[in-house]
Amino acid sequence: MRRNFKEKELEALLSAEHDSCSCYIEVQAGAGGTESMDWVKMVMQMYKLSAQRQGFKVTLVDEMPGEMAGIKRATIRLDGEYAFGYAKAEVGVHRLVRISPFDSSKRRHTSFAAVAVIPILGEGFTHVQTN
Repeated sequence: MRRNFKEKELEALLSAEHDSCSCYIEVQAGAGGTESMDWVKMVMQMYKLSAQRQGFKVTLVDEMPGEMAGIKRATIRLDGEYAFGYAKAEVGVHRLVRISPFDSSKRRHTSFAAVAVIPILGEGFTHVQTN
């Protein structure tokens, strides 16, 4: 009974139109300079490892390294059933507050990373929404 409930719950959570699609995850550094670029590197590594553990095929599509450390922007592709459904909850701005390893005064810094998750729609998908 418990297993049946879990299956129904998962089915309800992943029932939106594009949930079954593969997807792109793009992470971009926000305010915070080198700190934010280091944060983007950590976030992207977390997404790669998490996706691989869930059985998705992960492909690095684009990566723009930072000047001193980290990554300014990176995009990965997740291929597999319900990749978009699982990843779409990550959309938004993620914040990290920590003592900076890049600041000799050891001050606390706040870093931001913007995350976008885009479904990969099948061949011939022609729906265009206009406002």
